[in-house]
Amino acid sequence: MSVPELIRIVSRDSPMALAQVERVQAELAALHPQVRTEVVPVKTTGDKWMGDLAQVEGKGAFTKEVDAALLAGEADLAVHCVKDVPADRPLPAGTMFAAFLKRDDIRDALIHPGGLPLDELPAGTRIGTSSVRRIAQLAASYPHLQCVPFRGNANRRLEKLAAGEADALLLAVSGLERIGRTDVITEVLSPETMMPPIGAGILALQCREGDTTVIDTVSALGDPDTYREATAERMFLHVLQGHCNSPIAGYATAGRGGELSLRACVFTPDGKTQLNAHEWAGRLDPATLGTSVAVALLRQGARELIDNIAH
Repeated sequence: MSVPELIRIVSRDSPMALAQVERVQAELAALHPQVRTEVVPVKTTGDKWMGDLAQVEGKGAFTKEVDAALLAGEADLAVHCVKDVPADRPLPAGTMFAAFLKRDDIRDALIHPGGLPLDELPAGTRIGTSSVRRIAQLAASYPHLQCVPFRGNANRRLEKLAAGEADALLLAVSGLERIGRTDVITEVLSPETMMPPIGAGILALQCREGDTTVIDTVSALGDPDTYREATAERMFLHVLQGHCNSPIAGYATAGRGGELSLRACVFTPDGKTQLNAHEWAGRLDPATLGTSVAVALLRQGARELIDNIAH
């Protein structure tokens, strides 16, 4: 197999994004020590915009400039958090996912400077989060807590917490691991307490479709179980046509025997209505499982719930 001499990796310039690129560089170096890599940094609309994401194309705000650099041939590879890549529309024409890296922790963490777990937070505690998924679940199970809008990268949110702009924070465990800040975690929440977003903890490698040498080189970094989980989850979201203001949560789990399960929920933003579905599949095509779970939720009225949310 021929390998490229140099792979240019496009990345947002946040500490988290650069940490993700470093993981890819390390895994590539272990597999193909002769391949050099360099980072092509970009600033995205989502990084510059601190308001409501729905006003700047939702989650696509974090990927558009990255896609453009790939398509223009300025870079050969992009590293994405799957949870930030919209699934209600296909990847930009001419690009594809070449690999899904082994999945990291899918759970959310509570950060409370006083060390209290979620169940012990007093009424009126201000939780910093702008995630509609977290807000809906907190409203459903912890209606006495108050959510305050929080954007910015994880480091920025930790600074805002320290400055007293909120009393506690919810952040992804995987993100805190990537930036080396697990020291701040008060409690790791189970997926039953706080169901993760679709694609949680998964990094995907995106390439140009015709770029076979790069695709062949990086596809070896992919994890087969993570591929199946990501495929089921993204197909689920695609069939539901959820947008970035839809409180949708879910996760697939590949078992040791090859069986795959997908558990998912759709909420109203106030958390008062919650639709649930959970299905198992043997070695069934993961996309079929994703479709089946989406259809189960559509039968319960998910379409109406999603369409009634402004976006």
